[in-house]
Amino acid sequence: MSSPTLDDAKRRSTEKLDPERDVETLELAPASEYYVSHPFMRKLLSWGVEARGILPVPREERTDTQYNRIFFIWLSANFNILSFSAGSLGPAVFGLGLRDSCLVILFFNLLASLLPAYLTTWGPRLGLRQMCLSRYSFGFFGVIVPSIFNLASMCGFCILNAILGGQTLASVSGGNLSWSVGIVIVSVVSLFISFCGLKFLSWYERLAWLPVLLVYVVALGIGGKHLINPPPAEPADARTILTFASTIAGFVITYSPLASDFTTYFKPDVPAWKIFWYSYLGLNIPIISVQCLAAAVVVAVPTVPAWSDGYADGNVGGLIQAMLRPAGGFGQFLTVLMALSVTANVAPTLYSFCLSFQVCMPFLAPVPRYVFSVLATAIIVPLSIVGATRFYSTLTDFLGLIGYWASAYAAVVLMEHVIVRKGRFASYDLRYWDSPRKLPTGLAALGACALACALIVPSMDQVWFVGPIAQKTGDIGFELAFAATAVFYVPLRHLELRFRPMV
Repeated sequence: MSSPTLDDAKRRSTEKLDPERDVETLELAPASEYYVSHPFMRKLLSWGVEARGILPVPREERTDTQYNRIFFIWLSANFNILSFSAGSLGPAVFGLGLRDSCLVILFFNLLASLLPAYLTTWGPRLGLRQMCLSRYSFGFFGVIVPSIFNLASMCGFCILNAILGGQTLASVSGGNLSWSVGIVIVSVVSLFISFCGLKFLSWYERLAWLPVLLVYVVALGIGGKHLINPPPAEPADARTILTFASTIAGFVITYSPLASDFTTYFKPDVPAWKIFWYSYLGLNIPIISVQCLAAAVVVAVPTVPAWSDGYADGNVGGLIQAMLRPAGGFGQFLTVLMALSVTANVAPTLYSFCLSFQVCMPFLAPVPRYVFSVLATAIIVPLSIVGATRFYSTLTDFLGLIGYWASAYAAVVLMEHVIVRKGRFASYDLRYWDSPRKLPTGLAALGACALACALIVPSMDQVWFVGPIAQKTGDIGFELAFAATAVFYVPLRHLELRFRPMV
């Protein structure tokens, strides 16, 4: 007996109107019916492994009321050594003092996290994953472009995390464990967590931040005395401030393209403000606190010889290990916990990687989600091993670049919802979530992003290119990416609507 296909699901789907929210939803058969073509897959499903990919979550399956799960997902995903590394860039790469670094970290995180926090509120209302939801502005084929950028960004974050975890494990071993082996260990653990699906992932993220908090508390207890009187710093110029700000914004704004991936199982009638604040606080509490701590530690490194030795060549793992060394064997144990903290970021990233991959290649929608977790890990491990020797330059370039496209993407999706659809979720006809002829062409969205590049490129400040505007102002590319794309998109979208009605 052959298994049901995605087309079978469409034929059995019927239109249903939600009388309370006036939102059209689909009555789809449970996702488990579409992933039972092999006995092994049936066994995995019986164990609770989630197979659903980009298939919309029907209203009757959106029953989760533990809304604080999204808070812990963001908290654990960012309460790790990668956030520490990003915060260290202010003093280490841009030469900023502690006060300037912390002010940039505070205000630009509070600003940039507004977008992903808001987009998480859409998941319960529509039951659509973020990049699948983006088809209603970018179109069925047009969304492939931002999906490719999203895949590249997620791979980049996973690579950076794997490198950090591998470095830290190697520093604990005293040379008995190579960076490469550490990278493999971190990647395999993350694969297991992602493989199991959102329920297991949510359970893990609810607990993963606790040992990391212990690490930071012990590290502060041992080395806090070195952070009390930071050495004076040279006054910072506006260009340096804005370039570092662009890097910090790039760290958090790139959660926008995967924001609703983790909220599609929540009940549709959950108040939007509740999901927003859980997400906003879940992003900002760990990122701001850990990045500011990192800035303080790196400013103090030159005054502590043991820290300087551990931090040689920008080895963040070695710095953490040096801070915890006075605790002896317990410090070694805490360093291992810190190394494994990156799994709380890699695992949800691998989860979303699967979804974007299916949006890029829609014919793979019937393939179980967990297959792509394995594929992503196979890509990440060798690239992490190759890139491990250039961590700081890779981190700086990567965070600076990804903020541009993520800002443009968020502007399109936001303008579509707020201006074109006037904030009405009922205007998203979910019958056509995968109908190329019914969805927008995507020309307006891609055209707006392309036109915005005329302002983004001159405003970039990267090691390999500094635009004429950035030479005077610093990097303001992500700000102009959002503003210019928003301005261009609205008239282009209204023009597009003359030829293809809204769905």
